[in-house]
Amino acid sequence: MTGYNSFKYLSDYEAKKQIIAIGKRMYDKGFVASNDGNISCRVGPNTIWTTPTGVSKGFMTPDMLVKMNFDGKVLMGKLKPSSEVKMHLRVYNENPDVMAVTHAHPPVATSFAIAGISLDRAILPEAVVNLGSVPIAHYATPGSQDVPDSIAPYCNTHNAVLLANHGALSWGKDLTEAYHRLESLEYYATVLMYTGRIIGRANELSCSQVNELIDIREKLGITSGGTPPCSLKETNTTDVVKTEKPLTAYQASGCSVSSAGTEKEAMIRELTQKITQQVLESLKR
Repeated sequence: MTGYNSFKYLSDYEAKKQIIAIGKRMYDKGFVASNDGNISCRVGPNTIWTTPTGVSKGFMTPDMLVKMNFDGKVLMGKLKPSSEVKMHLRVYNENPDVMAVTHAHPPVATSFAIAGISLDRAILPEAVVNLGSVPIAHYATPGSQDVPDSIAPYCNTHNAVLLANHGALSWGKDLTEAYHRLESLEYYATVLMYTGRIIGRANELSCSQVNELIDIREKLGITSGGTPPCSLKETNTTDVVKTEKPLTAYQASGCSVSSAGTEKEAMIRELTQKITQQVLESLKR
């Protein structure tokens, strides 16, 4: 990130309005259940508006939100802030360019966090540019001081992080960017799941192709995100047709898909059909 502090702070009214809107999107997307997740937006050098504890992100109203300073003191609001706001404050303190933070439990990305698999395969140009690599912060009890300590190493070098056995955290120059990174993270994880667990192989971008994308990222003013591992071989769609090799990252993680065995192949076909059916049904809604 670069030069975010040159942006004008949102008014209290606009910050609360945007937090409510993002909370509803997170809830509607299925990124949170019940009272899960939290959102914050910086409105001054040392002040933020944030979501309260014990309230569904899909049903918040402006009067429920809490204004507080970086010392944790509540300045406005009748409800208590989430205990997980410590994560948000740590991001702001570690990286002064950050203006907004979102935390949720998107199911696929959270599954990767539970499995201990970071999101760092160079397979999607958009993911390389907008996210880079997404590391996993070591496990810490939610709400404890150990959580902000676990994410601190990544606040300046990355744009998002998986929380081991917990969920995902993303940040940006405004609420829209922070939330879009959360959406992109879940989409990236979903594609990795399909290529790794269902299709069983992926055509990874070469180092030269990744470097070109990093150049594009820097021209867009994004200087954080890290660089995912790349392939020495140039990407070509014919390679996918010719090779039958599974995605090596999942082999190393104990999650490889074997092509042997008709029973497993039948299970994969059945799963693929079910997913296709669900997608088609969702498109009809």
